[in-house]
Amino acid sequence: MNDAPRRPRRSSGRTTLADVARAAGVSPITVSRALRQERGVDPVLADKVRQAADQLGYVPDAAARALASQRSTQVLVLVPMLSNTLFVDVLEAVHRTLFPAGYQPLIGVTHYDTAEEELLLRTYLPHRPAGLLVTGFDRSETARQLIAHSGIPCVHLMETSTAPGVHCVGFSQVDAGAAITQHLLDRGRRRIAFCAAQLDPRTLQRAEGYRRCLRAAGLYDPHRELLSPERSSISLGARLFEEMVQRMPDIDAIFFCNDDIAQGGLLAANRMQVPVPQRIAVAGFNDLAGSDQMVPPLTTVRTPRAEVGQAGAAMLLALMRGTPVPQSCIQLNYELVVRASS
Repeated sequence: MNDAPRRPRRSSGRTTLADVARAAGVSPITVSRALRQERGVDPVLADKVRQAADQLGYVPDAAARALASQRSTQVLVLVPMLSNTLFVDVLEAVHRTLFPAGYQPLIGVTHYDTAEEELLLRTYLPHRPAGLLVTGFDRSETARQLIAHSGIPCVHLMETSTAPGVHCVGFSQVDAGAAITQHLLDRGRRRIAFCAAQLDPRTLQRAEGYRRCLRAAGLYDPHRELLSPERSSISLGARLFEEMVQRMPDIDAIFFCNDDIAQGGLLAANRMQVPVPQRIAVAGFNDLAGSDQMVPPLTTVRTPRAEVGQAGAAMLLALMRGTPVPQSCIQLNYELVVRASS
């Protein structure tokens, strides 16, 4: 006869902690303590419990554990898009920081829609996640109040603020936009256009940096801006390049708000036989994958998205644990990456 514990037949199909306790011949509390690897459990008994759990295929019920301990292990992370490599890099860093510490990121996608973000908050905050990571500061007043009154630690990513009680990790989009524009000025360009897509708050902050830089040089012309609410893409970038060249044939440089539309602009320039950078210099933003392989390689701004994810998650860990946070606002650096397109 095989004395190994048999998987119980249950209407739910789920093996419970009580099933493991019966199979191991111990109390449910002993099973719970053994699986949490508490020191007070006899090692031989703990090994017997683990063997029974493995044979039964037992998976601890995180929701029940959180209810019993009044502590959740989930962290709600709200990002605008998963199709944008930038936010994938942020999420990778968040996961690498939170998961070893015993927390699981729960991802919500807002699609740059404040109403959708508000709905996500209304859906998930009642489940009392341990912490909250949100992107930027552009949200409805209702969403702000939901976060403020939830009592859940919150860290804002990608943008910074010195407002009291706000925890954030990011970099200055305005300064970065000004830096890439100044680079084009330093290369002798005087009729610099700006092409943008999506028009989210961070894109508009880059546009403000572009304007400030050109105004300071006495060279700003609002007619050299082409702003599209469409989602950022290579195909859109090609269309924006074509339209800008037709509208303002005297331009000698284009700053694209994101690398994917800049890549599309380079492809359109090649197709239209517009020499880059001899005739028109091209610059992007974010240093996305493939930018260094374009013809010519794309000048851009390398943004610290992995560092934002790691530092933001580390700050949230401290807040969730109730430990001191040395800085409530962490301002990270960006890097100007000069390649042959400028």
